[in-house]
This record gives sequence, C-alpha cells and structure tokens, in this order.
Amino acid sequence: MGFFGREEKLPPPHPRQEPRIPLPPTVETMSQVFQGCADFFHRPFYLGGNPARQVEICYVLGMVRTERACDYLLRPLAENAALGQADLGEVYRLLLEGAVYTLTVMERTTADQVALDLAEGWVALFFPGKDTVLTFAAPTEEKRSVSPPENEPDVKGARDSFVETVRTNTSMVRRRFRAPELRIMEVRVGRQSLTPVDILYVEGITDPDLVAQVRRQVAAIDIDALLAPANLEEYLTGQSRTAFPLVDYTQRPDRFCAGLAEGRVGILADGIPLGYLAPGTVDRFFKAEQDKTDNWAMATVLTVLRYVCMLVTLFLPALYVAAVVFHPEMIPLRLMNSIIAAKSNVPFSTLTEVVVMLLAFEVLQEAGVRLPAPLGQTVSILGGLVVGTAAVEAKIVSPAVLIVVAIAGIAGYTMPSQDFAGALRIWRFFLALAAGLAGFLGLSLTAAVLVFRLARLESFAVPYLTPFASSAGVQYQGHTVLRRPLTRAKGRLAYLRPRNRRNQG
Repeated sequence: MGFFGREEKLPPPHPRQEPRIPLPPTVETMSQVFQGCADFFHRPFYLGGNPARQVEICYVLGMVRTERACDYLLRPLAENAALGQADLGEVYRLLLEGAVYTLTVMERTTADQVALDLAEGWVALFFPGKDTVLTFAAPTEEKRSVSPPENEPDVKGARDSFVETVRTNTSMVRRRFRAPELRIMEVRVGRQSLTPVDILYVEGITDPDLVAQVRRQVAAIDIDALLAPANLEEYLTGQSRTAFPLVDYTQRPDRFCAGLAEGRVGILADGIPLGYLAPGTVDRFFKAEQDKTDNWAMATVLTVLRYVCMLVTLFLPALYVAAVVFHPEMIPLRLMNSIIAAKSNVPFSTLTEVVVMLLAFEVLQEAGVRLPAPLGQTVSILGGLVVGTAAVEAKIVSPAVLIVVAIAGIAGYTMPSQDFAGALRIWRFFLALAAGLAGFLGLSLTAAVLVFRLARLESFAVPYLTPFASSAGVQYQGHTVLRRPLTRAKGRLAYLRPRNRRNQG
C-alpha cells in the first residue's frame, strides 16, 4: 500500500530499443522521424547550379546556425561549377575529403546517427542511390555566457564558472589543463534526452580501475531523461539510503582541474552547470578553493574552524536539550538560574522549543531560497528579527533556545558543500530528539549510529570516512585538517591509488 492508497502496478523492465530507428538513412525516413515537427525542413539542392546534379538537404531550424551553414557549406556547393559537372560519386568523395569550409564532416551509416546529428544542429546531405549520408557540423552557439561562480565565491580565485553547455565546460578545463594526457570520453545517457555525459581523467595519473568503474556506472544509468543534477548523482553512486553526498561537485573549473590533478575522475553533463569529482570522501566537503589561494597557515585555521562548526551545528541543540532536561548539574549555577528564570513563563518543554525553532529555521531558509532575491532578504530579516524577537517577548520560546538554534544554524553555513550541510541538518533533528528522550545516553547512541552509517558508505570502492578511517586494514597517512605549505606537499593522496604519486620535484 502506498501513502495515498494502492500502488500502481508497473510493467516489467524492458530493454532499450536498439536501433531506435530500424529504417535506412533516407530523406523519407527522416521526414517520418520528424513528422509533425515545425522546425524540421528538407529541400532539394543543385550542385554547381546544375539541376542534373540534385541532392537533398535536411536540417532542424533553430539548432543550425544559418549563416554558418550557408557560407561554409551551401555557397561552396552552389558556386563550384566543377561539382555540377562531376559524377555524384566523385562529389561525395570530394566532400568527404574536405571540399567545403567546415571543420567536421561525418559519414553516417544508420538512421539513428543521422537523426541525432540533426537534433544537435548538423546539416545532413543525402545523395541519390547512396546508402550512407554526409553530415556537416553547423550548430548554433547560443548559450549562457560564462559568469562568476555564485555559490563558491573566492577573493583571490578565478572569476569563471561552468555553464550548461558541455563543450564550453570542457574548453574551460582545457584552458587550465593543457597537458595532452587529459582524456575526455563521452557516453550518451537518457532514452529520450540522449544527454552527452563526458568523463575526464589524466592518463598516467588516474587509477585505470577507477576510470573503468566510473564509466560503467555512467553507462548503466537507464532513465528517460537526464535533466537535473539528482538524475546523475543518485544513479552514479548507487547509494539511496543516505543524505550525505558521495560525489563532490563544483561550479569552478579551477577546483575541478585541481581534482583531476589529484587523480580523481571528473564528470560533466550537458545541461548541468556543475562538474563532479569522484570519489567523494568526507574530507573533500570541508575543503574550498580558497584554501589553495590563501596562505597555508590561514587555510589551516579556516579548515579547523569548519570542523569545529560542523560539530557545533550537529551537536549543540542536542547538548542543550540533554543538559537542561537530564543533566542540569553540568551547567554552571548562575547560567542555570538564568535559564530557569527565562523559561519559567514558557508553556512548552525544552525539546519542543528546540524542535519548533529548528523547524522554523528550515522554513525561513526554504522561503528565502524560493523567493526572488529582494523578497528573500525581506523574509529572512522579517523571520529572524521580528518573529524571533516577538516569540521571545511573548514567552513562546526562551532566549537561550533562540541563541542556541541561531548559533547552530549559522555554523552550518560554513560548510563549503551545501549538500553536506543539508545532511547535517537532518541528523541534527535526530540527535535533538534522542537527547530529549534519553539524555546523553540517547545522544551518544545516535551519534554512534551516525558514525556507523558513515563507516559503511563507499564512493567508488573508497571508504567515505577516508582518510580518518582505515580501508582493508590500511591507514592512509596525510595532512587532512592541517594543510602543509605547498612546497612540502610533494605527494598525491594515496587512497586514490594514482599511478604517479609524485606531483612536484
């Protein structure tokens, strides 16, 4: 039984239809495939202006850049008189070998290949009597311009971020990582979207077994359309029973390239302005690109601060509930008297106060994210100042609870990964409830469950708690929290099993 009644019985899984179009690659086939599409066009074309040398052209309007197709393809074909006198077979050979002004020409043998090229903005040229088709690249370049990263700002870092076009993203990676050993493999994902997903790694550094595993995971994704980050993240890791992210993502090409240099595998998907790095271990979600642009001492202090804030946002509300309800002897007398005096007129229990304020904090955060920027700031100010102050003055919550929840909420914003911070917020509720039911015993048991669940997680055969925990009895050494000066960090991370452990002289 489902939540709203009886669950619908789904049909059994069915394999992908291969080929998708079981017809020969002809103009009639393409007209049938794109039947009812107002943007699909096909027309006859005379080579060299000679009606006796007629071919057929197909294209999808809006996907093709008209000026490029006319100037680089149609004009040479129409104005070259020699093509109008030559045999069609000879013309076919000349075009395949470079008689037009296009960088890319492909010979297609199946209707699937031709249809996919048309959908991506190519022009298809059909010769009568030929069972193959020539397609020429002439796609439009309309896309969002490269802009500064909004979610990962940095004072001294680069000012560009990934966009929705995968080729633009790979070009930004190439500009920073010019080594010819950089490899880019492409896999099509989605039965209907046919989204190109690129897998990037550095030959001679990245572990080949890791590359093969990532490729298998990407190729095994069988969904209708890959349109959102969750479509890639959930299928890529295969772990659906945890809120913690198992792959690291970034908007910044410089941080993405730094991960490739470490020996990680990068993943870029068309339509998603993010770059993913695998494997994702817990230490990755405490690091920011700012750590490499700042001095090593400052970066170490900031990293330690993030770990402290992680403990604060996760345990502070639960510790307050456990201390006030079950262990008041742990609180200094004067502070306890102040808490009792402030709580004397509050009608709710301490656990109820904390849980309600945590829920209110989540509601305000969700409202601020969903509303436009000016309204979101207004709602945040209204909720944080007016509602919070009014709730304290009306004796609905005590001031101490408001301060505790505010400190825990602000500490969570220091996490570089908001996905990781979101998982901490979920477990913060569990810890507070356990502390309200059984004090420090419940808090300790729930914390042990959290550590146990994290210890069971793996990201592409790498334990999630690496390098804090051992893997198969091997403890990987390294400076995780304390960052060494870059001149002394001469080795790559051992748990990535890079083929070359040395990263500098």
